[in-house]
Amino acid sequence: MWPWEKAHSRLKFDISETEIINHLTDGILVLDKNGKILLANNAAEKILTIEKERVIGRTIFWLDRFIILSPHIPLFSKKKEEKEAQIRENLILKITTVPTFSENNKVGVLVILHDITKEKIIEKAKSDFLTLATHQLWTPTSAIKWSLRMLLDGEFGKLTKKQEEIVKKIYETNNREIKLVGDLLQVAKIEEGKYLSNLKLLNINELIAAVINNYQKIIKKQRLTLKFNKEAVVPNIMADEIKMRIAIENILNNSIKYTPPRGKISISVSKIDQDEVKIKISDTGIGIPKNQQNRVFTKFFRASNVIQRDTEGTGLGLYMAKNIIEAHGGEIWFESEEGKGTTFYITLPIKKRFGEFITSKFY
Repeated sequence: MWPWEKAHSRLKFDISETEIINHLTDGILVLDKNGKILLANNAAEKILTIEKERVIGRTIFWLDRFIILSPHIPLFSKKKEEKEAQIRENLILKITTVPTFSENNKVGVLVILHDITKEKIIEKAKSDFLTLATHQLWTPTSAIKWSLRMLLDGEFGKLTKKQEEIVKKIYETNNREIKLVGDLLQVAKIEEGKYLSNLKLLNINELIAAVINNYQKIIKKQRLTLKFNKEAVVPNIMADEIKMRIAIENILNNSIKYTPPRGKISISVSKIDQDEVKIKISDTGIGIPKNQQNRVFTKFFRASNVIQRDTEGTGLGLYMAKNIIEAHGGEIWFESEEGKGTTFYITLPIKKRFGEFITSKFY
């Protein structure tokens, strides 16, 4: 091939690449390591209401249209990151940033802008409906509970054995409904972003010990063995005690529910360097099918082997636990093998790093 033919072939390829990028519905920006815009596609031009010719070659920090967007573009990060940000009143973006490298040296950032405004409007409508419905259900179910309790306590006269048996079943069913309504209210708060309301220094060992104590009767009834291993000195964390308790309870409750009699559960708490506390909750239960593990933290998910054993769960417990842990700047993940058991891992920042997380998240 003659040199001019090679050049022509390369030119056609370059034009083709540009055309492909310009036909994408997601906005694409390519920045150098200093934040200078090297490329912007048509979708980015439309989403950000900019003119490509005016911004290419300029640094994002000096452009008015990028004042709100630029804090969400981490130029110095060496890993892929995803964030959601409201850029203006009628525009919410999912911002994905991918560092680009040349011979192990970072040379820039690829920014992908995905408009999620419509999805967020639909989510809010669903969340508003959920909140309204659960509030409407809370009052009557609570009133029914206390009326049934009064019946069982003989406030309206002694019940026959048959009557007591029926009222007890209704009382237990109503309690399950109250638990469901309570879970739905918690989910509504998560989705409104109004979740951490009472942050304070918390001794995680004491909180876990209190949770375990509440489950002692059922642990004994199901003939399970539970061991709690903790380091003598673990730094306090900054947390909303009620929410953190819900997270730990939901994970431990699953271990208890889905571990057969004579099974084992172990909980450990340890310090990682000076920054984090690590919680590990293991069981010898039924495990999670491998082909369903990627859905464990999604709302209303229940594994197939769980549904066969228990028809009353809501599938909200681990969804809530994940959101609570992440709202505290922590992480949660798991390892599981069907028929052998599951281990959940939680890391939480100690007081100093939690302060840094809150600052970076909200300021």
